[in-house]
Amino acid sequence: MTTRTDNLPRAMLMGKRILVTGASKGIGAAIVRALHREGANLVLHFNTDRMSAIALTAELGHRVHAVGADLSDPSAGTRLWDEARNRLGEVDVLVNNAGAWIASPISDACGWSAGWTENLQLNLRAAADLCRLAVHDFEAQGGGAIITITSRSAHRGDDGDHLAYGAAKAGVLALTKGLARAFGHLGILAYAIAPGWVDTGLVAGTVDAKAEGTLPLRELTPPEDIAELVAFLASGRSRHLTGATLDVTGADYVR
Repeated sequence: MTTRTDNLPRAMLMGKRILVTGASKGIGAAIVRALHREGANLVLHFNTDRMSAIALTAELGHRVHAVGADLSDPSAGTRLWDEARNRLGEVDVLVNNAGAWIASPISDACGWSAGWTENLQLNLRAAADLCRLAVHDFEAQGGGAIITITSRSAHRGDDGDHLAYGAAKAGVLALTKGLARAFGHLGILAYAIAPGWVDTGLVAGTVDAKAEGTLPLRELTPPEDIAELVAFLASGRSRHLTGATLDVTGADYVR
């Protein structure tokens, strides 16, 4: 007797080799779990939180490698990419998730200057450098995908102490659109995801219960909502979404 398996669900990402930056906790960790569930082989990048990264690799058990790198160092992106290729053989999908809400207070000349430098490096240049390396390899491999997590601040700007953050995240959108337009004919796809308030440790200490009660869905966005979208985009099931920015804000910010 032959058992038919044609209609059984298949993992979307079986055999895909994926680098996820900023993956030790929060949105990044949720992304790693979702991609792993769908069959991907993964390098999860971390900066200072080595213990969380090691715990996540232990939780998932196989097909996951943790690699540390400080992306505030302009040379770290190249080392991270090379190590990801060493661990995976090749990289098929780059998920740029690493970033930080770094202040650039307009009232403080030193803080303003330092904030712009740090924001542009960590929130824009690091992602851009990894995109450049990805495009180079993807062209030789016949295609690939780049998924970058940005912010609603890229559309509406941020507060007076975080103007550089909003500008850097807006730069990520322009980068994504340019990559999609310039390299789509090579099979290289590029997408951006712009979350609002996501239920992570960082945000939980920023948004009080009263403010959360004003959100249209009356809750912060679960990190898993971002993760499931990343898994779908990484699968290539909607190639013509390339160049798009997908807002995940629970209707808190609608454009």
